[in-house]
Amino acid sequence: MGYRLLLRDHRGLIGIAFLAMFTSSLGQSFFIGLFQAPLSERLGLTAGQFGTTYALVTLVAGFAVLRLGPAIDWIPPRRFALMVLGGLLGGALLLTLSPWWGLGLLGLGLVRFCGQGMMPHLGNTLAGREFTELRGRALGLTSLGIMLGETALPPLVAVLLLWLGWRELWWLFVLVLSLLWLPLLLRGPWPGAPGKRPARGQRQDGPRPFREVRFWRLLPLLMILPVTMTGLFIYQAQLTADLGSSLATYALALTGMGLAKLPGALLGGRFVDRLGPVRLARLYLLPFALALGVAMLMGGHLGVWALMVGGGLAMGAQEPIATSVLVRTWGAEHLGTVRATQSACMVFSTGLAPAVLGIALDLGASFTAILGGMLAFLLIGWWLAQGVLTTLKAAR
Repeated sequence: MGYRLLLRDHRGLIGIAFLAMFTSSLGQSFFIGLFQAPLSERLGLTAGQFGTTYALVTLVAGFAVLRLGPAIDWIPPRRFALMVLGGLLGGALLLTLSPWWGLGLLGLGLVRFCGQGMMPHLGNTLAGREFTELRGRALGLTSLGIMLGETALPPLVAVLLLWLGWRELWWLFVLVLSLLWLPLLLRGPWPGAPGKRPARGQRQDGPRPFREVRFWRLLPLLMILPVTMTGLFIYQAQLTADLGSSLATYALALTGMGLAKLPGALLGGRFVDRLGPVRLARLYLLPFALALGVAMLMGGHLGVWALMVGGGLAMGAQEPIATSVLVRTWGAEHLGTVRATQSACMVFSTGLAPAVLGIALDLGASFTAILGGMLAFLLIGWWLAQGVLTTLKAAR
């Protein structure tokens, strides 16, 4: 009944947050990776140079999210959405139309900053801040926007490329997204900003997460999935070879991961509302922990499927749980500031994770040993967060 109530009474606000998450697909790695070859050619970069440039652009985007993301706590959300959408669409046009590679890189940076960074920040902050009793369910529904993009866009792109060039396809997506956003920007049920902009030279009121021990103790728990899953995605060839599987099995299992996110998000959101985010924060990584154990002990096709499905279940549940924990810890009125800090850390960590795993592989580590390191990272992150979670439960 909770989901039916949300869709009946709050479909406008849920629609805004959902569309923000879906729109972020334009700046996500899975989408840009579909156009890596033509983008490299247009920018005059080799594949290796494109990868290095992409990592640097991503790090710059992470710093920008850290600096500008908190503004959603005092800028009206409609204006915030209009600025982010304008930056994303403008970046896409620069990336596809600019005759100079420097402007093309600026376009790529805007696409990453507004797509991967600010659009999910907008959607999750709105859902986490504007709902109280049904916050978990609202966040679960909102997170399905990214799942829809990951599941539907790759095959859609593959089909459309039979008739359109890659640039025309980007322009088509720009046009469609603009048409989807237009009625919401004109008539959507936009809330107001919870706070006021700090005066020039005045320190912003509210939390400063980097200076709080509890943030650093929660952070590893919230970074485990982005870091480890990024490593599995990037080094899929080494993963399947070491486990005795195949890339064809991995491709099928990747679809299974996308489907597993649906029950993960919906059930995770429901149980957050019924049991509370603190209890769920202690349990939601269990499917991924079990998957790591299965992959290490049994390997083969079963190991690959376990990693993808277990990771999908946990990834689907993470956003409702993580955002609800942040609200419980720092309050809804400061969610923009705290989420911006967390999002920036996620961007930095996912940028560094492939480098760390690449060094380990170059030194001769097997992927089974790397999976063991991932499991150890998970257990350490879980242990570090227990003190903060116990305090939150006691303060309820």
